[in-house]
Amino acid sequence: MTGLMLENVEKFYGSACAVTDVNLHLPQGKLVCFLGPSGCGKTTLLRMIAGLETLTSGEIRLDGEDVSHTPAHERNFGMVFQSLALFPHMTVGENIAYPLKLRGVDKAAQKARVTELLAMIQLQQMVDRPVAKLSGGQRQRVAIARAIASHPKLLLLDEPLSALDAKLRESMQVEIRQLQKQLNITTILVTHDQREAMTMADIVVVLGEHRVQQVGTPIEIYRNPANAFVADFIGSGNIFPAKALGGGRVQLPAGDSLDVPIGDTIKAGAEIRMLVRPEDLQLSRSQAAEGNRLNGTVTFIRDIGATIETTVECGGVSLTALSTPNQSLGLAIGHPISVMIPAEACRVLSA
Repeated sequence: MTGLMLENVEKFYGSACAVTDVNLHLPQGKLVCFLGPSGCGKTTLLRMIAGLETLTSGEIRLDGEDVSHTPAHERNFGMVFQSLALFPHMTVGENIAYPLKLRGVDKAAQKARVTELLAMIQLQQMVDRPVAKLSGGQRQRVAIARAIASHPKLLLLDEPLSALDAKLRESMQVEIRQLQKQLNITTILVTHDQREAMTMADIVVVLGEHRVQQVGTPIEIYRNPANAFVADFIGSGNIFPAKALGGGRVQLPAGDSLDVPIGDTIKAGAEIRMLVRPEDLQLSRSQAAEGNRLNGTVTFIRDIGATIETTVECGGVSLTALSTPNQSLGLAIGHPISVMIPAEACRVLSA
């Protein structure tokens, strides 16, 4: 099978578990994000793929070939570290050419490849400039060019944008994504930034508690989280307790009930947790009891320009709704409010 396969991969440091029970198939040519909180094992997993960490158990295969015990320098994988690790005493061109020099590529071929890559990253005029005199975004491009100089089978990126300011970071996200598509190279990006993963990835691998929690496209992960951990980590969400009543209804802590598509797998009386995304809630100044409506009181408002966050206490739970400025109801803290919760927007979360 083509692509990268991880089968039953585990890593322990003594009795301490870094990652366990990892089984993944990452198709060729896709950009995959390892996403999770600090300490979940995502960088350790990337380093095992790179050959910089040994596996405690399991196998890593690329296009059917077992590379689990292949030394890092023989895997022909390109890697960009969080610190970038450029050589400060070298010029831009010398940094990019370095992996080619190590492989014994002749100087003419090195020069041609450096010229090609500088054009690709739009730094043609900086071939002789010391990397110490580059901006953060320029150094980032040079690090990526160096990583792909030897035509690697796999490109590994370990939180490469974490040191950049917000605006430059978003610009580099687009540039990396466009470059990856142009090269059609399988790329794995480690990040703890959910927005970065949602923006860039074809496939998101959510890690938590040292194991894979869910694998899917960004929209699948966001709209149908596998469990409460994923729902809470990906995007903002209203997660609240409820009791199944049967017949597709649930009861909230204050006694209000809602229609929810929970199916027949959850028995009446079961304690469950619900998820509703803030953008799916609809606010109204007129209080009503019909449909999936809850009456409550505004407790917090935050205007962040493009959107307005409104928090409402209703049904014994606290719900946050997102709206745009042109949907503003002129609300203030303490105002009575009605919250419409579309049944199709509700998700039942597993533990």
